[in-house]
Amino acid sequence: MTDATKKAIQTTDAPAPAGPYSQGIVSGDLLFTAGFGPQDPATGAVAENVADQTRQVLRNIQAVLAQHGATLDHVLKSTVHLADLADFEEFNAAYREFFSEPYPVRTTVGSQLANILVEIDVVARIAK
Repeated sequence: MTDATKKAIQTTDAPAPAGPYSQGIVSGDLLFTAGFGPQDPATGAVAENVADQTRQVLRNIQAVLAQHGATLDHVLKSTVHLADLADFEEFNAAYREFFSEPYPVRTTVGSQLANILVEIDVVARIAK
């Protein structure tokens, strides 16, 4: 059954879903992304440190947002999963490179991740 109030977003500029989920969903004036890891969509490569992984995750998210004409400036909320909360300062420095004030609200938690150091999803407000 398809719900007419939500529209899936797909792009080859971000990693393809590894299961039954969408890269992004638009509903009304909100865009929700899946949780993205740091895989380069062209090569599948994953950087070794949390700063470079964070940069790639945010480039993946940018690609999904761009597919609907949005940018990181439209992001209201992000949820961040770190494999090791000791990496927070390095993660935060890289994250700051992508956002400007007023920063989105953010939840950051320690999580057990499968061979990656960071995963992020966002909610953005977009024009209808």
